[in-house]
Amino acid sequence: MTETAAAPTAPLRARAEIDLAALRANVRALRALAPGAQLMAVVKSDAYGHGAVACARAAVEAGAGWLGTATPEEALALRAAGLRGRLMCWLWTPGGPWREAVEADIDVSVSGMWALAEVTAAARAAGRVARVQLKGDTGLGRNGCQPGEDWAELVGAAVRAERAGLLRITGLWSHFACADEPGHPSVDAQLALFREMLAYAEQQGVRPEVRHIANSPATLTRPDTHFDLVRTGIALYGISPSPEVGTPADFGLRPVMTLAANIALVKHVPGGHGVSYGHKYVTPGETTLGLVPVGYADGIPRHASGTGPVLVGGKWRTVAGRVAMDQFVVDLGGDEPAAGTEAVLFGPGDRGEPTAEDWAQAAGTIAYEIVTRIGTRVPRVYVNEEQSG
Repeated sequence: MTETAAAPTAPLRARAEIDLAALRANVRALRALAPGAQLMAVVKSDAYGHGAVACARAAVEAGAGWLGTATPEEALALRAAGLRGRLMCWLWTPGGPWREAVEADIDVSVSGMWALAEVTAAARAAGRVARVQLKGDTGLGRNGCQPGEDWAELVGAAVRAERAGLLRITGLWSHFACADEPGHPSVDAQLALFREMLAYAEQQGVRPEVRHIANSPATLTRPDTHFDLVRTGIALYGISPSPEVGTPADFGLRPVMTLAANIALVKHVPGGHGVSYGHKYVTPGETTLGLVPVGYADGIPRHASGTGPVLVGGKWRTVAGRVAMDQFVVDLGGDEPAAGTEAVLFGPGDRGEPTAEDWAQAAGTIAYEIVTRIGTRVPRVYVNEEQSG
């Protein structure tokens, strides 16, 4: 995991500043939007690039009752770091660390009979009851058990294992495909099917602790989907799931990550000077160029070559030419900031800097990818680590 305990004293080439006060405030805002449900803080993929352990701790401090990860390794790392309380992971492959997860009191997701067989075997070996959540595929078409006969078989086998004392069915859940597209008909269709799958399981004697289907966009826009628990991922980090859903400010959210680098070089060049590989940018006249020492090895999308925005000296600049592995160039238009001047790639936008959504638009992708892809060469520097009050 990418963890930096405190702001270092020496200047950094680049840094991702993580505002834990903003994260805690986002948790409180999201809880207010779903007052009848518990909140799961999803900290998979190193908390979407923000640092899983620090963000998990801050989220729990602010009232998140659950933590969620994709892989069991991510969940076990949180346990090793001292995170207690309810913790769920959902992306399993055959031969995974089932016994370790059972012994660590982690809720594991099961979508098929092979997984149910492996977790029950792990429970026997561990000599303790496994916490299992059954996932139904209501229309996303990824993980999850198909409705109908497959669901009946899985529920029946899980109920028998529960009666045998091998597991406890702690949850029933599913995931939306298009909740980030307001008004998409699949949302209502999935919700209706989820209710049917819940009803069937409950008729068979399942009494789950939590039922959940709402991801970030559904948490923000569809109160009828909240059930007992909402799973907030990208919204936790102050980023809207999509521009169509609304801006972060519309929901009282604030972006948590600010990505910045120190300019490594400023130099004068004549007009007609090619810039970076392939000379896709040629200076239109005499100008100054600034070298920003981050590149696609740090997670800066190469697709943003020629389009990515950067704030330097209070002015928006644009990536000039191609993003290289370790660096890119901006045309400063004759301005002469000193080497070491801060270049802000994205942040909350308070200082006029671009946001992760601006970079997503520039790269033709989504803001999820922009923050999650920031690489391990970029230290995470945590601010506001202590909760006020």
